[in-house]
Amino acid sequence: MSAIVFAAVLCGAALHASWNAIVKGGSDTLLSTVLVAASSSLIALAVVPFLPLPAPESWPYLVTSAALQLLYFALVAAAYRATDMSRAYPLMRGLAPTLVAIFGATFLGQHLSAIGWAGIGLVSTGVFAMAFAVSGTGVATSRRGTAFALTNAAVIATYTLVDGTGVRLSGAPIAYSMWLFVLAMPILVWAIATRGCELRIYARTNLWRGIVGGLGTLGSYGITLWAMTRAPVAMVAALRETAIIFGLAIAAVVLGERVGPIRVAAAGLIVLGAITLRLA
Repeated sequence: MSAIVFAAVLCGAALHASWNAIVKGGSDTLLSTVLVAASSSLIALAVVPFLPLPAPESWPYLVTSAALQLLYFALVAAAYRATDMSRAYPLMRGLAPTLVAIFGATFLGQHLSAIGWAGIGLVSTGVFAMAFAVSGTGVATSRRGTAFALTNAAVIATYTLVDGTGVRLSGAPIAYSMWLFVLAMPILVWAIATRGCELRIYARTNLWRGIVGGLGTLGSYGITLWAMTRAPVAMVAALRETAIIFGLAIAAVVLGERVGPIRVAAAGLIVLGAITLRLA
């Protein structure tokens, strides 16, 4: 992986952790998620008229991924309602790169070197170690949050593989990314139809969460999609999970969640995995 791609994905990882923290920090995680998703859709809608259309071959992938993204946002909100960000975030992100690597190699012929597999393994191991460190949540709550997070890991792996193929067919990575967020607009329609009054009241004091988070998710996934046209999808997916290191710092410093030595050691494994991926 080139130094430019490596640095870009790390930047995207920081953005990803930041918008997740914005969602978790709100008093209503579902409405915060809606504001983030709606803002990203509206920003993308303003941008797409100035971009070329993605190639026709990529549109089935765009539509499929957009549907999966809606499910992803719903599961993010559900997981953060049920447990700490420092537990749910690693679970959602830890399993996904391994699934991407396995299915990519099996069905898409995207084979990796031994060093690449080692890097993915180190990142995933570090993420899971962090997730299963002692948490401050209750057992029942943790179980519920764990179920939502692991389900979302499968969703993340699926849309990553879909987009990894679609963006390469599009011939226009930025346009593909923007249209993906435009097609996520139904989450705003659903929210207005089901919780319209609550959303209006919540937006009065939390609109900044939507705008900042929307810019963050646009930048984060846009960088990821661009990187997938320059490096193997599985390697990009794994390196993106270094976001957990940024997420760990945010959870501790900003959200006041407990971070012990096990999670610090796990972060070291993730860093070692990132270095390995850089060498692959």
